[in-house]
Amino acid sequence: MPEIILGSIVLGLLLSPQLLAGFLAKRTGRNFWFWFFISFLIPIISLIILIFLEDKNPEAQSYKLAEHVDKDRELTSEVAK
Repeated sequence: MPEIILGSIVLGLLLSPQLLAGFLAKRTGRNFWFWFFISFLIPIISLIILIFLEDKNPEAQSYKLAEHVDKDRELTSEVAK
């Protein structure tokens, strides 16, 4: 039983760069599996590349403001004019 637990921990640690690359790719609008497998070949370099690539997911780039904040911005821009 301890071998299974230890093996699971070691496997999780060995796959952590690949999983991190896959989830980072998914969050930025890229293919999870492509970056997961690329990360086996170049684990650290693939993470660095993913960090510096432009985000393809338009929803993740900004948050939608609440309606009252949008109205306040419109009012302050009209007053400033």
